[in-house]
Amino acid sequence: MKHLAIRNTYPSVVTIRGDSDATDVNDNIVTLDQALITAEVTRLQAEYDNNQYQRDRQYAPTGDQLDMLWHSIDAGEFGDTAKQSEFYTANKAVKDAFPKG
Repeated sequence: MKHLAIRNTYPSVVTIRGDSDATDVNDNIVTLDQALITAEVTRLQAEYDNNQYQRDRQYAPTGDQLDMLWHSIDAGEFGDTAKQSEFYTANKAVKDAFPKG
């Protein structure tokens, strides 16, 4: 996130080495003000944290997503080659070994 903060604070920066060395398009050193960068990191982190709820709610839980994928492959929605995938064959072996009662 610090690199993004540097780029947001110093638009002329094209290369960042480590967390404190930056250069412009002509390979000139850009003097970085760590206080400005820290403030931008804080702003970016707050923005990220404030959007966590939306990120969490956009997708079904991982288990449900995998179940949907399994059923789509099993139904042939992706063609027969998907049934040769490692995902499908590994899960099919478990389902065959331990069928639902």
